[in-house]
Amino acid sequence: MVTIDVPAFYRDWAARSGDVIDAAAGRGPDSLDDARLAYRRFFQDCFPAPDGVTFTPVDADGVAAESAVPAAAVPGRHLVYLHGGAYLVGDPRGYRGLTGELARRLRARVLVPDYRPAPEAVFPAAVDDAVTAYRWLLEQGAAPENVVFAGDSAGGAMAVSVLVAARDQGLPLPAASIAVSPWANLEHTGATMFTLDGVDPSVSRAGLRRAADVFLGSAPPSSPLASPVFADTRGLPPVLIQVGGHEVMLSDAVRLAAKLAEDAVAVRLDVAPGMGHVWHLLAGHLPAADRAVADAVAFAEAHLPAA
Repeated sequence: MVTIDVPAFYRDWAARSGDVIDAAAGRGPDSLDDARLAYRRFFQDCFPAPDGVTFTPVDADGVAAESAVPAAAVPGRHLVYLHGGAYLVGDPRGYRGLTGELARRLRARVLVPDYRPAPEAVFPAAVDDAVTAYRWLLEQGAAPENVVFAGDSAGGAMAVSVLVAARDQGLPLPAASIAVSPWANLEHTGATMFTLDGVDPSVSRAGLRRAADVFLGSAPPSSPLASPVFADTRGLPPVLIQVGGHEVMLSDAVRLAAKLAEDAVAVRLDVAPGMGHVWHLLAGHLPAADRAVADAVAFAEAHLPAA
């Protein structure tokens, strides 16, 4: 296993994220393609794919995606994973360490849509692609009660907003959803956006605002499918929200949990004291990350049919 210096990892992640945002906004010294490739290689080097999981490219009705299948998959069990990256960066190959580990622990086939990033495709392209991939999965015969959604950061927000869009389009909803460190409010008005700015080891309010400007295009930041704290979430399946106690996104994750509760959605909010953004990535290197991944898998299993 690769040895990771946790503080150094977060510093490097912040620097590489900043390079991508600068390139996407046309202010960086590197091309956007180069910045994205460097970001992917950084994740691949830090979090290699686990043994015993097969990764295969998939065309999900025109949406590029990847399937991660563990050797001991439960027949018919599926996880749809929506990767993070501020809607500007990230892809299934860079996330194989985490998605492969989830596939192995949950014993599920994991579908990872490679949704179109901004600025080439602005809001709501990412949400549209994720809905298309989910519809495709259902058309392949997956039973919705055997499907769980999950995602981190931008993907954590989409773990809620994509279900809102799917509901509005008349699609049957999955059994549950897991939102990790969700970027749930692109207005960035939560108290911790200010009180934890500079404490959060990898994410800043200024960086998020710059990324949101690129992603939103002409859409307002309060658009419900971009900021699910403003969405009508009635009728959604149970949701687990996991967020770190040192994240600038903490207050908005709490707000998202409150919105779900007000809309009569079964919701559980887990706050991990002292943890930074998407600390789950550090499973195998950090006990708190191991616990968070185990809790997410247990939540999914509790809402899926028994194997």
